[in-house]
Amino acid sequence: MELRLVAVAATIALTCGCAQSPASRALPGAPVAGSRGAVSAARSNETVLYSFSGYTDGGDPAADLVADSSGTLYGTTVVGGEYGCGTVFNLAPVKKPPWNENVLYGFDCYGTGKNPYGGVAFDAAGNLDGTTVNGGACGSYGCGVVFQLAAGGGETVLHDFAGGDDGSGPGGGVAIDKRGNVYGTTPDGGADGYGVVYGVSRRHGTWRESVIHTFTGGADGSVGSLGRLLIDPSGNLYGVTEEGGTARHGTVFELSRRKGTWNLTTLYTFTGAPDAASPYGGLVADSSGNLYGTTSFGGSINAGAVFELIRHGNGSYRERVLYSFTGSVDGGNPTSTLVFGASGDLYGTTSNGGNSCGSYGCGVVFALDPKGRKESVLHAFGGASDGQHPYYGLLLGKNGVFYGTTAAGGNSNQGVVFEVKP
Repeated sequence: MELRLVAVAATIALTCGCAQSPASRALPGAPVAGSRGAVSAARSNETVLYSFSGYTDGGDPAADLVADSSGTLYGTTVVGGEYGCGTVFNLAPVKKPPWNENVLYGFDCYGTGKNPYGGVAFDAAGNLDGTTVNGGACGSYGCGVVFQLAAGGGETVLHDFAGGDDGSGPGGGVAIDKRGNVYGTTPDGGADGYGVVYGVSRRHGTWRESVIHTFTGGADGSVGSLGRLLIDPSGNLYGVTEEGGTARHGTVFELSRRKGTWNLTTLYTFTGAPDAASPYGGLVADSSGNLYGTTSFGGSINAGAVFELIRHGNGSYRERVLYSFTGSVDGGNPTSTLVFGASGDLYGTTSNGGNSCGSYGCGVVFALDPKGRKESVLHAFGGASDGQHPYYGLLLGKNGVFYGTTAAGGNSNQGVVFEVKP
């Protein structure tokens, strides 16, 4: 199985390379007619905290980050480590970069998993849970695993995907509920071959996987996303599909549990430009239950968008595009999950765009006022030792600083961990 984010990046690159690419529609730095909202110029306050070498320390940190109470950051790298098949790492803060990196685990390419995407999540006991897109016992390359790295060291495979009805190639972060159940999606496998939503629970000392929903490729969508599922206080799950839906541009869905049975409701089907299209990241919610996310395509010129689903009293939702990216200085093709800042603004990253790197840019960190629909670029990637292509989103630290990763760039072009001060 191909590495999933490589396939995503290739899709975006092919789109950007065609005659209708975002770059072909606007001169660098010029606003595009029909784009929503306004954009202010980049005011970079970025610092590279660590550059990966691609060797034993890992490479290609295509992941979001989590932090412990001391401010130490945790994530995954797709490659590198002792066996070259990816790592779980942490990064301890010091006064002056580079921060101190420590490889907590190196995957062996086989039974323990291979190529972890999407990062890790802490459970209540301090263990780190995540997925690998390959590895395990399925076929030549494996169909991926759900793993747990114990707080005291040592890995346990919670589920080894068989590539059939149980799903295949998870390749994204997991969400953990109050009972310690682990939830995620796969882009492939399932009874219809369009991926699944799965849960992994511990029963009588044994971890078991359950398929919560099998995507059909129809109105319910297809291809589970890169982003983590969102769990509300009642235990309902919210997520997106990259494809499918009645218009074939992806969906937003809710999974609610009644009497032991999970039921999927499609909350919205994306219709494509000028509407949003192809959501790769996860969702965030405000205190009113409104949902927010990004799409890699769609928007006024098909360079991606930020969308809002406004919740009504009867439980229905109305969608609106808050911002359409131009693919120029404001960024383009976001695949990230958004995060709220202290002021209520939304913060995220775009995979492409910016004005510091090549024809199509290497991505930006942005802020968006959801009320005024005004975008501000906090940093454009692509300097000499800077990162490139931040596929995943940001972590808001206790100090008000945002942390993130890039899949490429840095001293060895193997990706970086960075911080941005808003």
